[in-house]
Amino acid sequence: MEYNNYMKMEFYSKSQNEAFARVVVAAFAAQLDPTIEEISDIKTAVSEAVTNAIIHGYEDKSDLITVICRINDQELEIIVEDKGKGIEDIQQAREPLYTSKPELERSGMGFTVMETFMDKVNVYSEIGKGTKVTMIKKFKSLSED
Repeated sequence: MEYNNYMKMEFYSKSQNEAFARVVVAAFAAQLDPTIEEISDIKTAVSEAVTNAIIHGYEDKSDLITVICRINDQELEIIVEDKGKGIEDIQQAREPLYTSKPELERSGMGFTVMETFMDKVNVYSEIGKGTKVTMIKKFKSLSED
């Protein structure tokens, strides 16, 4: 059985909104009857993507972050997008322990965490125009039980 749904939200790049994004995406994903572990994985990946947009994308200014979620059959697609400064070297940024903000004592594990908890992570960025992180999580079909 194919099932489709879509949602989009925008919020300011304030750290308080990271928890809001986690909860909204988790609630949307609940339609797929995920396990508690899967919900936890999704919330963690969303937290990392939103936190990156706040800290690295916008730095000290506040602007909009967009989160889009799509369900196509048993697959959840999550897009986190900012219109911030962009990433100079995506490959380097995806390296474990790399951080462009060592003074903030960041672990440099954001993309690694996203890649660990999601089935697929794509990053597109353009200097001065922003970054778009697309994450995919696949779920077992209810009929596969």
